[in-house]
Amino acid sequence: MPVLDGHDPEAIDAAAARLADGDLVAFPTETVYGLGARADDDAAVAAIFAAKGRPADHPLIVHVVDAQAARRFCAAWPASAAQLVEHLWPGPLTVVVPRAPAMAGVAAGGQGSIALRSPAHPVARALLARAAALGVPGVAAPSANRFGRVSPTTAAHVRQEFGDAMLVLDGGACPVGIESTIVDCTADPPALLRPGSVTRDDLAAVLGMPPAEPGAASPRAPGRLASHYAPSAPVRLLDPAALATAWARLDDAARTTVAVYSRVAPAGATQFRRMPGDAAAVAHDLFAVLRAFDDAGAREIWVERPPVGPDWDGVNDRLQRAAA
Repeated sequence: MPVLDGHDPEAIDAAAARLADGDLVAFPTETVYGLGARADDDAAVAAIFAAKGRPADHPLIVHVVDAQAARRFCAAWPASAAQLVEHLWPGPLTVVVPRAPAMAGVAAGGQGSIALRSPAHPVARALLARAAALGVPGVAAPSANRFGRVSPTTAAHVRQEFGDAMLVLDGGACPVGIESTIVDCTADPPALLRPGSVTRDDLAAVLGMPPAEPGAASPRAPGRLASHYAPSAPVRLLDPAALATAWARLDDAARTTVAVYSRVAPAGATQFRRMPGDAAAVAHDLFAVLRAFDDAGAREIWVERPPVGPDWDGVNDRLQRAAA
């Protein structure tokens, strides 16, 4: 199937019709590209798990146009979810809330909770609105890649993962570049399940308190496996001094097989990308850099450990799991 221009209304109509018919569609969000199916069609959602090779008990995020659409999936709408949604939707924030028993059980991985997000990307919003007009209440959509691998941030990345059989809406490179922040609003106080570009400080400013850490009883959520977001080449996450020391021990031949993502280029590096000093810029580039190193045939990927702090939590989370 061709890659369609996501800014073309006819392409949006065609993709929405496919979703309404129970087919899969890949589409851009501000975070990463998603692989979508109508959330109220268990067979369609099961096709996502099959295409990705994803365990059936690993829940998906359901994408909706707005809070009104989100509440169709809910048994209750906690006050914390209402606060977060009012201030941070549409955007890269997912809230986990109690699930209405008859809704999206397969998308929820069989749990009594459901993860919901209203994306800000104009192509995603146009697709969700058109699909809703065709009777689709929401679109379940994990990242459009094989399970556990590096998430796609361009239409070309999706093509690399699934080939010509997948309909892809092209909306350009994703502006954020890492997956959404996930907050468990079934807990009191709400807990941060996955960091992202919406930071702990952002959440605290809305909630009036910092989010809690997840506990043993927290619902399962995407992206929480110890090993995730991994390229084919093994990733080594190194402090600057350790990276310099390890690099100095390599001979010239070995240096040609090691790719480096750091703030300073090691002497003699043939595969190098400079890491920006800004967390948002690193998040935007990260998955594309890891994919480019894989495509270039790197034997190992060495990444300088970024700074620590709320702005960097999402990047550090992805890197720690990629290196696991």
